[in-house]
Amino acid sequence: MTSKEQLVLIGGGGHCKSVIEVAERTGYTILGILDVPAEVGKSVLGYPVIGTDDDIPSYVDRASFVVTVGQIKDASLRMRLHEKVKAAGGKLPVLIASTAHVSAHAHIGEGTVIMNFAMVNADAEIGAGCIINTYANIEHDAVVGDFCHISTGTMINGNCRVGNDVFIGSQSVMANGTSVCDGCVIGAGSLVRKSFAIKGLYSGNPAILKKRLA
Repeated sequence: MTSKEQLVLIGGGGHCKSVIEVAERTGYTILGILDVPAEVGKSVLGYPVIGTDDDIPSYVDRASFVVTVGQIKDASLRMRLHEKVKAAGGKLPVLIASTAHVSAHAHIGEGTVIMNFAMVNADAEIGAGCIINTYANIEHDAVVGDFCHISTGTMINGNCRVGNDVFIGSQSVMANGTSVCDGCVIGAGSLVRKSFAIKGLYSGNPAILKKRLA
């Protein structure tokens, strides 16, 4: 990668600010940000909002894209934007913070962002479009599906399985070998001691089902 490589960021909220810092330190040039129409003409950390997601096709020959919309309730918006980039022929690089450690033996899907001080160990697999947030740890042989948000300080231990479109809140821990199914939400500070096969909201120590999700 060279400092001349350009990015367009999609989404101008708080997560965008964190991604800007990661991109700057890893040598990317940020061409601008795409956001909702009301934000066009404004700026985020000095970078201009140059259009909306409808303008993605205009930039596919000039830049790669990072979806910088955050994810809490579900990943539907992130998924839609990711697919919109793909449909336009755009590229979605893996963005890894300079302070993160990612094993050469790990496998990372396109469009995933690995934030500052995160750790991804040997034979871990992370899908497309994920957020691996600050100080998160993905241990050896763990599998994280597509469009997941593994929040700050979370520990996904060895041989764990995380389905697609899963949100795991800050400072949560998955015990070795446990799994959570697609679409689950794990509340902050939870301890996952057994596997969950029902899509739902879980929280607590140990984490238990609080609400089934449609």
